Amino acid sequence: MPTKLQPKMLFGDQWLDLAEPHVMGVMNVTPDSFSDGGSLFTDQSLCLDAAMVRARAMVAEGASFLDIGGESTRPGADSVSVQQELDRVIPVIEAIRASLDVVVSIDTSTAEVITAAAKAGVGLINDVRALGREGALQAAADTQLPVCLMHMQGDPKTMQDNPVYDSVVGDVGLYLDERVKQCNRVGIPVERILIDPGFGFGKSLVHNLQLLKHLNLLTNKGMPVLVGMSRKSMIGSVLDRPVDERLHGGLAVSVMAYERGARIVRAHDVAPTVDALRMAHAAMMSD
Repeated sequence: MPTKLQPKMLFGDQWLDLAEPHVMGVMNVTPDSFSDGGSLFTDQSLCLDAAMVRARAMVAEGASFLDIGGESTRPGADSVSVQQELDRVIPVIEAIRASLDVVVSIDTSTAEVITAAAKAGVGLINDVRALGREGALQAAADTQLPVCLMHMQGDPKTMQDNPVYDSVVGDVGLYLDERVKQCNRVGIPVERILIDPGFGFGKSLVHNLQLLKHLNLLTNKGMPVLVGMSRKSMIGSVLDRPVDERLHGGLAVSVMAYERGARIVRAHDVAPTVDALRMAHAAMMSD
């Protein structure tokens, strides 16, 4: 069952009611992300027109957020330079903010990108490293924007080599609790914090399934929970499906996450995910 209904939250200049489920559309402006990497690139250069076509389609399909990422965090991914990341994400953020009514989220771990993205108009800082890179914590605090802290064991280059936990749900919870305390110490209040258990980031299939089964232990912490399972290997492993055939499994886990209290679902396939969550919400809220 969902936890007590969350109040509205201000994302930049836009309020969202987190009593309802929301879909975050994935926009990887990278040449090498695991699912859609390269689809917005021509000869290794970002195609802004293609990015805006994708953005408009996701908003029309019901996305509340568009999550813009310029550094791939797929298993085995290499890091990129700060300038590369800025060149990829800032033009897209500016173009979306100029023409679409949607919260723009920046998927980054880099202090300079956090600062520049905030100036360009993003409403959420979404960091897979939970603001652990040098300078990121203070940079995020200075923006006064909401932040999403994700759990990851290790780093993208090696995180799937051999992930080990004493108790994956407990360990993830303790890590997120500590990162929340660090945010509080630099002036980011709990009212501006979301948490993400990090499905697929340093977790085996069993770890991912345990996290989903017991997600309520994280949603009961009193902060909105964001989940990202779209097209990931946990779905492929269970269903024996390639990346482009994981929609049905993704819808199932999205609804399960909402039933356990998640409020934001990050997805590549926006329209069907919106429909699935609207149906789940209608049923959950019925008398």
